[in-house]
Amino acid sequence: MVYSYKHGFSGFAAKLTESQAQQLAELPGVVHVIPNSLHKLQTTRSWDFLGLSPQSPNNILHNSKMGDGVIIGVFDTGIWPESKSFGDDGLGPVPSRWKGICISGDKFNATTNCNKKIIGARSYIDGFLAEYGQPLNSSRDREYLSPRDANGHGTHTASTAGGSFVGNVSFRGLATGTVRGGAPRARLAIYKVCWNILGGQCAAADMLKAFDDAIHDGVDVLSLSIGSSIPLFSDVDERDGIATGSFHAVARGIAVVCGAANDGPSAYTVHNTAPWILSVAASTTDRAFPTPITLGNNKTLLGQALFTGKEIDFTGLVYPESTGLDSTAGSCEALKLDKTSVAGNVVLCFTSMARQISFIASTVVQEAGGVGLIVAKHPRDILTSCVADFPCIEVDYEIGTQILFYIRSTGNPLVKLSPTKTIVGMPVSPKVAYFSSRGPSSIAPAILKI
Repeated sequence: MVYSYKHGFSGFAAKLTESQAQQLAELPGVVHVIPNSLHKLQTTRSWDFLGLSPQSPNNILHNSKMGDGVIIGVFDTGIWPESKSFGDDGLGPVPSRWKGICISGDKFNATTNCNKKIIGARSYIDGFLAEYGQPLNSSRDREYLSPRDANGHGTHTASTAGGSFVGNVSFRGLATGTVRGGAPRARLAIYKVCWNILGGQCAAADMLKAFDDAIHDGVDVLSLSIGSSIPLFSDVDERDGIATGSFHAVARGIAVVCGAANDGPSAYTVHNTAPWILSVAASTTDRAFPTPITLGNNKTLLGQALFTGKEIDFTGLVYPESTGLDSTAGSCEALKLDKTSVAGNVVLCFTSMARQISFIASTVVQEAGGVGLIVAKHPRDILTSCVADFPCIEVDYEIGTQILFYIRSTGNPLVKLSPTKTIVGMPVSPKVAYFSSRGPSSIAPAILKI
Protein backbone atom coordinates (compact mmCIF):
# COMPACT_ATOMS: atom_id res chain seq x y z
CA MET A 1 0.00 0.00 0.00
CA VAL A 2 1.35 3.39 -1.02
CA TYR A 3 -1.54 5.71 -0.10
CA SER A 4 -5.10 5.55 1.19
CA TYR A 5 -7.50 8.20 -0.13
CA LYS A 6 -10.36 8.85 2.30
CA HIS A 7 -11.28 12.54 2.64
CA GLY A 8 -12.32 13.74 -0.80
CA PHE A 9 -12.85 10.34 -2.41
CA SER A 10 -12.41 6.65 -1.61
CA GLY A 11 -9.49 4.69 -2.99
CA PHE A 12 -5.89 3.73 -2.58
CA ALA A 13 -2.57 3.54 -4.39
CA ALA A 14 -0.65 0.28 -4.30
CA LYS A 15 2.17 -1.53 -6.08
CA LEU A 16 0.52 -4.30 -8.12
CA THR A 17 1.45 -6.60 -10.96
CA GLU A 18 -0.57 -6.31 -14.16
CA SER A 19 -2.39 -9.53 -13.27
CA GLN A 20 -3.24 -8.30 -9.78
CA ALA A 21 -4.51 -5.00 -11.16
CA GLN A 22 -6.75 -6.86 -13.62
CA GLN A 23 -8.20 -9.07 -10.86
CA LEU A 24 -8.84 -6.03 -8.67
CA ALA A 25 -10.60 -4.23 -11.52
CA GLU A 26 -13.09 -7.10 -11.81
CA LEU A 27 -14.19 -6.93 -8.16
CA PRO A 28 -17.62 -5.45 -7.37
CA GLY A 29 -17.43 -1.93 -5.99
CA VAL A 30 -14.24 -1.09 -7.86
CA VAL A 31 -14.94 1.78 -10.25
CA HIS A 32 -11.53 2.07 -11.89
CA VAL A 33 -8.00 0.75 -11.64
CA ILE A 34 -5.61 3.17 -13.30
CA PRO A 35 -1.83 3.21 -13.70
CA ASN A 36 0.34 5.76 -11.97
CA SER A 37 1.70 8.42 -14.35
CA LEU A 38 4.20 11.27 -14.27
CA HIS A 39 3.34 14.92 -14.94
CA LYS A 40 5.70 17.82 -15.59
CA LEU A 41 6.21 21.32 -14.18
CA GLN A 42 4.90 24.32 -16.29
CA THR A 43 6.87 39.77 -11.03
CA THR A 44 6.98 43.41 -9.62
CA ARG A 45 4.67 44.67 -12.43
CA SER A 46 2.06 42.05 -13.33
CA TRP A 47 -0.55 42.79 -10.67
CA ASP A 48 -0.39 46.58 -11.24
CA PHE A 49 -0.75 45.92 -14.98
CA LEU A 50 -3.90 43.93 -14.22
CA GLY A 51 -5.35 46.86 -12.27
CA LEU A 52 -4.72 45.38 -8.81
CA SER A 53 -2.77 48.32 -7.43
CA PRO A 54 -2.70 48.90 -3.64
CA GLN A 55 -2.96 52.64 -4.40
CA SER A 56 -6.42 52.22 -5.98
CA PRO A 57 -8.99 52.11 -3.15
CA ASN A 58 -11.96 50.67 -5.04
CA ASN A 59 -10.52 47.74 -6.94
CA ILE A 60 -10.96 44.04 -6.28
CA LEU A 61 -7.71 43.89 -4.31
CA HIS A 62 -9.09 46.19 -1.61
CA ASN A 63 -12.65 44.90 -1.82
CA SER A 64 -11.36 41.41 -1.07
CA LYS A 65 -9.16 42.68 1.78
CA MET A 66 -6.16 41.49 -0.22
CA GLY A 67 -7.17 37.89 0.29
CA ASP A 68 -7.24 38.08 4.08
CA GLY A 69 -8.68 34.83 5.46
CA VAL A 70 -8.28 32.91 2.20
CA ILE A 71 -6.18 29.74 2.23
CA ILE A 72 -4.34 28.94 -1.01
CA GLY A 73 -3.08 25.42 -1.50
CA VAL A 74 -0.07 25.15 -3.82
CA PHE A 75 0.88 21.87 -5.49
CA ASP A 76 4.47 22.19 -6.72
CA THR A 77 8.12 21.60 -5.76
CA GLY A 78 7.73 22.90 -2.21
CA ILE A 79 8.83 26.22 -0.74
CA TRP A 80 11.91 28.14 0.42
CA PRO A 81 10.42 29.57 3.64
CA GLU A 82 13.21 32.08 4.29
CA SER A 83 12.10 34.20 1.33
CA LYS A 84 10.77 37.60 2.43
CA SER A 85 7.67 36.91 0.34
CA PHE A 86 6.55 34.54 3.08
CA GLY A 87 6.90 36.88 6.03
CA ASP A 88 3.82 37.08 8.28
CA ASP A 89 4.10 40.66 9.57
CA GLY A 90 0.65 42.17 10.07
CA LEU A 91 -1.24 38.90 9.71
CA GLY A 92 -3.70 37.81 12.35
CA PRO A 93 -4.14 34.32 13.80
CA VAL A 94 -4.35 31.29 11.54
CA PRO A 95 -8.00 30.74 10.51
CA SER A 96 -9.67 28.49 13.08
CA ARG A 97 -11.19 26.31 10.36
CA TRP A 98 -7.73 25.21 9.20
CA LYS A 99 -7.11 21.52 9.90
CA GLY A 100 -3.82 21.03 8.07
CA ILE A 101 -0.34 20.47 9.46
CA CYS A 102 3.31 21.33 8.92
CA ILE A 103 5.65 18.35 8.78
CA SER A 104 9.37 18.61 9.52
CA GLY A 105 11.97 16.92 7.34
CA ASP A 106 15.28 17.39 5.60
CA LYS A 107 16.36 21.05 6.19
CA PHE A 108 12.77 21.99 7.04
CA ASN A 109 11.66 22.68 10.62
CA ALA A 110 7.91 22.90 11.07
CA THR A 111 8.24 25.08 14.17
CA THR A 112 10.52 27.72 12.65
CA ASN A 113 9.70 27.47 8.93
CA CYS A 114 5.92 27.62 9.22
CA ASN A 115 4.25 30.78 10.47
CA LYS A 116 1.05 32.76 10.00
CA LYS A 117 1.73 32.95 6.24
CA ILE A 118 2.90 29.38 5.58
CA ILE A 119 0.32 27.55 7.66
CA GLY A 120 0.74 24.09 6.18
CA ALA A 121 3.53 22.13 4.52
CA ARG A 122 3.60 18.50 3.47
CA SER A 123 5.54 16.42 0.93
CA TYR A 124 4.54 13.37 -1.10
CA ILE A 125 7.09 11.11 -2.77
CA ASP A 126 6.01 7.46 -2.57
CA GLY A 127 4.14 7.56 -5.85
CA PHE A 128 7.12 9.12 -7.60
CA LEU A 129 9.57 6.60 -6.16
CA ALA A 130 7.40 3.77 -7.46
CA GLU A 131 8.04 5.13 -10.97
CA TYR A 132 11.63 6.30 -10.39
CA GLY A 133 12.62 2.80 -9.31
CA GLN A 134 15.26 3.74 -6.75
CA PRO A 135 15.47 5.51 -3.38
CA LEU A 136 16.01 9.24 -3.35
CA ASN A 137 19.59 10.26 -2.66
CA SER A 138 19.59 13.86 -1.42
CA SER A 139 23.16 14.56 -2.56
CA ARG A 140 22.97 12.83 -5.92
CA ASP A 141 19.47 14.04 -6.77
CA ARG A 142 19.93 17.51 -5.24
CA GLU A 143 16.65 17.25 -3.38
CA TYR A 144 15.24 17.53 0.12
CA LEU A 145 13.01 14.85 1.62
CA SER A 146 10.77 17.53 3.04
CA PRO A 147 8.61 20.48 1.91
CA ARG A 148 11.79 22.49 1.22
CA ASP A 149 12.12 23.56 -2.41
CA ALA A 150 15.26 22.42 -4.25
CA ASN A 151 14.04 23.63 -7.64
CA GLY A 152 12.65 27.15 -7.13
CA HIS A 153 9.51 26.60 -9.20
CA GLY A 154 7.26 26.06 -6.17
CA THR A 155 8.64 29.09 -4.33
CA HIS A 156 7.99 31.19 -7.44
CA THR A 157 4.40 30.01 -7.92
CA ALA A 158 3.55 30.32 -4.22
CA SER A 159 4.83 33.90 -4.08
CA THR A 160 3.00 34.75 -7.31
CA ALA A 161 -0.29 33.57 -5.84
CA GLY A 162 -0.03 34.75 -2.24
CA GLY A 163 3.33 36.36 -1.53
CA SER A 164 3.50 39.19 1.02
CA PHE A 165 4.53 42.76 0.13
CA VAL A 166 8.30 43.13 -0.28
CA GLY A 167 9.55 46.60 -1.18
CA ASN A 168 12.50 47.84 -3.22
CA VAL A 169 13.00 44.63 -5.15
CA SER A 170 14.90 44.51 -8.44
CA PHE A 171 16.93 42.27 -10.69
CA ARG A 172 20.36 43.88 -10.56
CA GLY A 173 18.72 47.30 -10.66
CA LEU A 174 16.17 46.42 -13.34
CA ALA A 175 12.40 46.22 -12.80
CA THR A 176 12.60 47.96 -9.42
CA GLY A 177 9.38 47.98 -7.42
CA THR A 178 7.32 46.23 -4.76
CA VAL A 179 6.78 42.55 -5.35
CA ARG A 180 3.68 40.79 -4.06
CA GLY A 181 1.28 38.01 -4.84
CA GLY A 182 -2.21 38.34 -6.23
CA ALA A 183 -3.63 37.90 -2.72
CA PRO A 184 -0.85 39.24 -0.47
CA ARG A 185 -2.71 38.63 2.81
CA ALA A 186 -3.79 35.10 1.98
CA ARG A 187 -2.35 32.10 3.82
CA LEU A 188 -0.38 29.40 2.03
CA ALA A 189 -0.61 25.64 2.36
CA ILE A 190 2.25 23.89 0.58
CA TYR A 191 1.87 20.43 -0.91
CA LYS A 192 5.17 19.27 -2.40
CA VAL A 193 4.21 16.79 -5.10
CA CYS A 194 6.94 17.50 -7.67
CA TRP A 195 10.57 16.54 -7.38
CA ASN A 196 13.73 18.06 -8.85
CA ILE A 197 14.57 14.86 -10.73
CA LEU A 198 14.29 13.98 -14.41
CA GLY A 199 13.60 17.62 -15.23
CA GLY A 200 10.91 18.04 -12.56
CA GLN A 201 8.36 15.24 -12.26
CA CYS A 202 5.08 14.88 -10.36
CA ALA A 203 3.37 11.51 -9.89
CA ALA A 204 -0.41 11.19 -10.22
CA ALA A 205 -0.62 9.02 -7.08
CA ASP A 206 1.13 11.72 -5.04
CA MET A 207 -1.10 14.47 -6.43
CA LEU A 208 -4.26 12.50 -5.69
CA LYS A 209 -3.12 12.08 -2.07
CA ALA A 210 -2.42 15.82 -1.90
CA PHE A 211 -5.90 16.56 -3.30
CA ASP A 212 -7.36 14.27 -0.65
CA ASP A 213 -5.45 16.01 2.15
CA ALA A 214 -6.15 19.51 0.84
CA ILE A 215 -9.88 18.81 0.84
CA HIS A 216 -9.61 17.70 4.47
CA ASP A 217 -7.34 20.58 5.49
CA GLY A 218 -9.76 23.31 4.42
CA VAL A 219 -8.12 25.14 1.53
CA ASP A 220 -10.23 27.60 -0.49
CA VAL A 221 -8.22 27.61 -3.71
CA LEU A 222 -5.74 25.21 -5.27
CA SER A 223 -2.97 26.37 -7.60
CA LEU A 224 -1.20 23.87 -9.85
CA SER A 225 1.39 24.84 -12.46
CA ILE A 226 1.58 21.21 -13.55
CA GLY A 227 0.46 19.40 -16.67
CA SER A 228 0.52 16.14 -18.56
CA SER A 229 3.38 15.24 -20.81
CA ILE A 230 2.73 15.64 -24.55
CA PRO A 231 1.01 13.89 -26.26
CA LEU A 232 -2.04 14.80 -24.22
CA PHE A 233 -4.73 12.29 -23.45
CA SER A 234 -7.51 12.23 -26.00
CA ASP A 235 -10.10 12.28 -23.23
CA VAL A 236 -10.55 13.74 -19.77
CA ASP A 237 -10.97 10.46 -17.96
CA GLU A 238 -9.70 8.44 -15.02
CA ARG A 239 -6.16 8.43 -16.41
CA ASP A 240 -5.82 12.17 -15.76
CA GLY A 241 -4.90 12.54 -12.07
CA ILE A 242 -5.29 16.32 -12.07
CA ALA A 243 -8.74 16.15 -13.67
CA THR A 244 -9.85 13.45 -11.22
CA GLY A 245 -8.53 15.11 -8.07
CA SER A 246 -9.72 18.57 -9.07
CA PHE A 247 -13.21 17.25 -9.80
CA HIS A 248 -13.59 16.12 -6.19
CA ALA A 249 -12.13 19.41 -4.92
CA VAL A 250 -14.46 21.55 -7.04
CA ALA A 251 -17.41 19.40 -5.93
CA ARG A 252 -16.59 20.54 -2.38
CA GLY A 253 -16.42 24.22 -3.28
CA ILE A 254 -12.66 24.52 -3.81
CA ALA A 255 -11.60 26.48 -6.89
CA VAL A 256 -8.83 24.80 -8.88
CA VAL A 257 -6.54 26.97 -11.03
CA CYS A 258 -4.01 25.35 -13.34
CA GLY A 259 -1.43 26.51 -15.83
CA ALA A 260 -2.35 26.12 -19.48
CA ALA A 261 1.30 25.04 -20.04
CA ASN A 262 4.27 26.35 -21.98
CA ASP A 263 4.17 24.16 -25.09
CA GLY A 264 3.12 26.87 -27.58
CA PRO A 265 2.72 28.32 -30.05
CA SER A 266 1.13 25.38 -31.86
CA ALA A 267 -2.60 24.72 -31.64
CA TYR A 268 -4.06 21.91 -29.53
CA THR A 269 -1.32 22.19 -26.91
CA VAL A 270 -3.35 23.59 -24.00
CA HIS A 271 -3.23 21.40 -20.89
CA ASN A 272 -5.72 20.93 -18.05
CA THR A 273 -8.79 21.19 -20.24
CA ALA A 274 -11.31 19.65 -17.84
CA PRO A 275 -14.29 22.04 -17.77
CA TRP A 276 -14.22 22.41 -13.98
CA ILE A 277 -10.61 23.70 -14.02
CA LEU A 278 -9.69 27.36 -14.60
CA SER A 279 -6.74 27.15 -17.01
CA VAL A 280 -4.49 30.24 -17.13
CA ALA A 281 -2.13 31.19 -19.96
CA ALA A 282 0.95 33.42 -19.84
CA SER A 283 0.71 36.88 -21.40
CA THR A 284 2.83 39.91 -22.11
CA THR A 285 2.65 43.10 -19.99
CA ASP A 286 3.40 46.79 -20.60
CA ARG A 287 6.95 46.54 -19.23
CA ALA A 288 10.00 46.39 -21.50
CA PHE A 289 13.77 46.28 -21.13
CA PRO A 290 15.13 48.32 -24.08
CA THR A 291 18.84 48.01 -24.75
CA PRO A 292 20.48 50.47 -27.19
CA ILE A 293 22.61 49.12 -30.04
CA THR A 294 24.56 51.92 -31.77
CA LEU A 295 26.16 51.08 -35.10
CA GLY A 296 29.30 52.68 -36.51
CA ASN A 297 27.17 54.87 -38.80
CA ASN A 298 25.62 56.39 -35.60
CA LYS A 299 22.28 54.67 -36.16
CA THR A 300 20.79 53.45 -32.87
CA LEU A 301 18.48 50.44 -32.74
CA LEU A 302 16.72 48.96 -29.72
CA GLY A 303 16.82 45.37 -28.58
CA GLN A 304 15.72 43.58 -25.41
CA ALA A 305 18.11 42.29 -22.76
CA LEU A 306 18.85 42.11 -19.05
CA PHE A 307 22.35 43.55 -19.44
CA THR A 308 23.46 45.37 -16.28
CA GLY A 309 27.21 45.55 -16.91
CA LYS A 310 29.36 48.39 -18.21
CA GLU A 311 28.80 49.89 -21.65
CA ILE A 312 30.72 48.19 -24.45
CA ASP A 313 32.23 51.10 -26.39
CA PHE A 314 32.64 50.94 -30.15
CA THR A 315 34.27 47.66 -31.09
CA GLY A 316 34.23 45.27 -34.04
CA LEU A 317 30.97 43.67 -35.19
CA VAL A 318 31.17 40.20 -36.76
CA TYR A 319 28.72 37.99 -38.64
CA PRO A 320 30.30 34.49 -38.63
CA GLU A 321 29.17 33.59 -42.15
CA SER A 322 31.19 36.56 -43.42
CA THR A 323 34.45 35.22 -41.92
CA GLY A 324 34.89 32.52 -44.55
CA LEU A 325 33.18 29.65 -42.70
CA ASP A 326 30.24 27.72 -44.18
CA SER A 327 26.77 29.17 -44.79
CA THR A 328 25.39 27.88 -41.46
CA ALA A 329 28.06 29.62 -39.38
CA GLY A 330 25.72 32.52 -38.56
CA SER A 331 23.05 30.27 -37.07
CA CYS A 332 22.84 30.78 -33.30
CA GLU A 333 22.18 27.11 -32.62
CA ALA A 334 25.22 25.98 -34.64
CA LEU A 335 27.68 28.84 -34.18
CA LYS A 336 31.03 28.22 -35.82
CA LEU A 337 33.47 30.85 -34.68
CA ASP A 338 36.96 31.75 -35.78
CA LYS A 339 38.55 32.87 -32.51
CA THR A 340 40.96 35.16 -34.35
CA SER A 341 38.11 37.19 -35.87
CA VAL A 342 35.79 36.99 -32.85
CA ALA A 343 38.13 37.89 -29.99
CA GLY A 344 37.27 41.34 -28.63
CA ASN A 345 34.31 41.74 -30.98
CA VAL A 346 30.51 41.52 -30.87
CA VAL A 347 28.87 38.65 -32.79
CA LEU A 348 25.56 38.73 -34.69
CA CYS A 349 23.63 35.49 -35.23
CA PHE A 350 20.13 34.46 -36.37
CA THR A 351 17.82 31.79 -34.94
CA SER A 352 14.34 30.42 -35.55
CA MET A 353 14.32 28.58 -32.23
CA ALA A 354 12.53 30.09 -29.27
CA ARG A 355 14.11 28.83 -26.08
CA GLN A 356 17.53 28.82 -24.43
CA ILE A 357 19.42 29.41 -27.67
CA SER A 358 20.55 32.89 -26.59
CA PHE A 359 22.13 31.48 -23.44
CA ILE A 360 23.88 28.68 -25.31
CA ALA A 361 25.11 30.98 -28.07
CA SER A 362 26.38 33.59 -25.59
CA THR A 363 28.42 30.88 -23.87
CA VAL A 364 30.00 29.91 -27.20
CA VAL A 365 30.81 33.56 -27.95
CA GLN A 366 32.40 34.09 -24.53
CA GLU A 367 34.54 30.97 -24.94
CA ALA A 368 35.76 32.31 -28.29
CA GLY A 369 36.77 35.62 -26.68
CA GLY A 370 33.83 37.68 -27.90
CA VAL A 371 32.62 40.60 -25.80
CA GLY A 372 28.94 40.63 -26.80
CA LEU A 373 26.20 38.91 -28.79
CA ILE A 374 23.21 40.16 -30.79
CA VAL A 375 20.57 37.48 -31.39
CA ALA A 376 18.04 38.03 -34.17
CA LYS A 377 15.03 35.84 -33.45
CA HIS A 378 11.34 35.33 -34.10
CA PRO A 379 9.41 36.14 -32.12
CA ARG A 380 11.25 38.51 -29.81
CA ASP A 381 8.60 38.60 -27.08
CA ILE A 382 9.74 35.32 -25.55
CA LEU A 383 11.58 35.66 -22.24
CA THR A 384 15.30 36.18 -22.62
CA SER A 385 17.58 33.41 -21.42
CA CYS A 386 20.76 35.52 -21.47
CA VAL A 387 22.90 36.14 -18.41
CA ALA A 388 22.87 39.67 -16.99
CA ASP A 389 26.63 40.30 -16.82
CA PHE A 390 27.32 39.51 -20.49
CA PRO A 391 25.85 41.77 -23.21
CA CYS A 392 23.50 39.41 -25.03
CA ILE A 393 20.81 41.45 -26.79
CA GLU A 394 17.79 40.05 -28.60
CA VAL A 395 16.24 41.77 -31.64
CA ASP A 396 13.61 40.79 -34.18
CA TYR A 397 14.45 39.69 -37.70
CA GLU A 398 13.83 43.16 -39.15
CA ILE A 399 16.40 44.82 -36.90
CA GLY A 400 18.74 41.87 -37.27
CA THR A 401 18.60 42.25 -41.04
CA GLN A 402 19.35 45.98 -40.77
CA ILE A 403 22.44 45.15 -38.71
CA LEU A 404 23.53 42.51 -41.23
CA PHE A 405 23.13 44.95 -44.14
CA TYR A 406 25.29 47.44 -42.21
CA ILE A 407 28.01 44.80 -41.70
CA ARG A 408 28.05 44.03 -45.41
CA SER A 409 28.10 47.72 -46.39
CA THR A 410 31.40 48.59 -44.73
CA GLY A 411 34.85 47.15 -44.44
CA ASN A 412 35.08 47.99 -40.73
CA PRO A 413 31.70 47.45 -38.99
CA LEU A 414 31.56 48.79 -35.44
CA VAL A 415 28.98 48.64 -32.66
CA LYS A 416 28.39 50.06 -29.18
CA LEU A 417 26.22 48.21 -26.64
CA SER A 418 24.64 50.21 -23.80
CA PRO A 419 23.16 48.85 -20.53
CA THR A 420 19.50 47.92 -20.32
CA LYS A 421 16.83 50.30 -19.00
CA THR A 422 13.36 49.58 -17.58
CA ILE A 423 10.25 51.13 -19.14
CA VAL A 424 6.65 50.61 -17.97
CA GLY A 425 3.42 51.83 -19.48
CA MET A 426 4.23 50.76 -23.01
CA PRO A 427 1.19 51.47 -25.28
CA VAL A 428 0.69 47.84 -26.28
CA SER A 429 -2.20 45.48 -25.73
CA PRO A 430 -1.44 42.31 -23.79
CA LYS A 431 -1.25 39.17 -25.86
CA VAL A 432 -0.70 35.53 -25.15
CA ALA A 433 3.02 34.90 -24.79
CA TYR A 434 4.65 33.07 -27.67
CA PHE A 435 5.61 30.08 -25.53
CA SER A 436 2.21 29.68 -23.88
CA SER A 437 0.08 26.72 -24.97
CA ARG A 438 -2.82 27.37 -27.32
CA GLY A 439 -6.27 26.00 -27.82
CA PRO A 440 -8.52 24.73 -29.00
CA SER A 441 -8.81 21.80 -26.65
CA SER A 442 -7.82 18.50 -28.21
CA ILE A 443 -10.84 16.99 -26.44
CA ALA A 444 -13.55 19.37 -27.66
CA PRO A 445 -12.17 21.75 -30.32
CA ALA A 446 -15.51 23.55 -30.68
CA ILE A 447 -15.26 24.77 -27.08
CA LEU A 448 -12.73 27.52 -26.36
CA LYS A 449 -10.48 26.74 -23.42
CA ILE A 450 -7.47 28.86 -22.48
